[in-house]
Amino acid sequence: MAATRVYVARLAGLVVLGPDGESIGRVRDVVVAIRYDRQQPRIHGLVVELPTRRRIFVPILRVTAIEPGMVTLNTGTVSLRRFTQRPGEMLALAQIVDSSVRVEDPDLPDLAGVDVFVVDLGMEQTRTRDWRVTKVAVRGHRRIGRRRTVHVVDWIHVSGLTPHEIDRPGQEVTQLLEQFEGLRPADVAHLLRELPEKRRIEVAVALDDERLADVVQELPDDEQVDLLGHLEVRRAADVLEAMDPDDAADLLGELPVGEAESLLALMDPEESEPVRRLLEHSPYSAGGLMTPKPVILTPSTTVAEALARVRNPDLTPALASMVFVVRPPTATPTGRYLGSVHIQQLLREPPAHLVGGILDADLAPLRPEVPLSEVTRYFATYNMVCGPVVDEENHLLGAVSVDDVLDHLLPDDWRDQEELHEGIVGHE
Repeated sequence: MAATRVYVARLAGLVVLGPDGESIGRVRDVVVAIRYDRQQPRIHGLVVELPTRRRIFVPILRVTAIEPGMVTLNTGTVSLRRFTQRPGEMLALAQIVDSSVRVEDPDLPDLAGVDVFVVDLGMEQTRTRDWRVTKVAVRGHRRIGRRRTVHVVDWIHVSGLTPHEIDRPGQEVTQLLEQFEGLRPADVAHLLRELPEKRRIEVAVALDDERLADVVQELPDDEQVDLLGHLEVRRAADVLEAMDPDDAADLLGELPVGEAESLLALMDPEESEPVRRLLEHSPYSAGGLMTPKPVILTPSTTVAEALARVRNPDLTPALASMVFVVRPPTATPTGRYLGSVHIQQLLREPPAHLVGGILDADLAPLRPEVPLSEVTRYFATYNMVCGPVVDEENHLLGAVSVDDVLDHLLPDDWRDQEELHEGIVGHE
């Protein structure tokens, strides 16, 4: 049965279906037209994410039914233009939820003069088929050892929800962070890019260093620089420490020399040293593309130990495909490079065998000065997804993986070049 009263947080993630039951995408937010008086704001429509991750706008009048597991439209023909927020519009989940407000409800005297936070919005359908925000669910600050009570109040009794007030600094991001739980860093980066700048920065500040580092690595170069510039300098250095050295070097390479050096000076020397070495190479060379932390083993390592190392979930599939065998020391730049062993070879050998007895010493390594074009031909020639980089004295400096090569081969705006969803056959 279709609902005529819905809470917007329950809409997030619901599948959106056309009139014939075809899946169009999923609800990601609700567009609200906030008024400067306290009259109930109208719902303009839904932000729907297509399977391509493009976000489009679907007018609320196109919605025929909102049910527990789905939203149904009266047409399968929708505009495929990317959603852009218009003046006077606010996003319910991205901007309004978590906002600090005041409640002036005579039935709730305990909330008078107390800052509370929005946790949800209730929307109702009118007789004219319009939808309006009629209720606001709020709760106070978290108190240790106590569960916060949620109160549902009429919109008219809430102040602090004009566009100007919502844009004030210091809003919470609890609900947004909950939406990001369990998502891959690339997906979180995509969602961050869809947020208004103020909310994007607030979310970034709230993420822990490791999570933020993973997300920053998935952003375009200019957006990495912009986000880093909104962090306190000490925090920016901490995030750089948590990033992969090659990604940190790429980011620092986009900054003015003095600014990059200041951040490097704040980093732990153990973390900054490999980044400094990478910065010595051209970003479009094997030395600039490589990571200084591939899987490096000595010849006396057993196959069982090698397989345990490549099971590390922090390794990309490309880096996990190959181990590199060297004489001690194993920290880059290592002792003499001896050869490599592909994971397929490891899987074929008895666990007690030593990697020194099965290594491939014939695969030609890359030199750090080799340009990107030659690195690309190297991968194509040898059907590799990961290759060693050694210096003139045959010390292993690191490894280049195919994902690093693709990042530099694709256009700078490749994250924005999305194919249109072919299942939707109309344009407005």
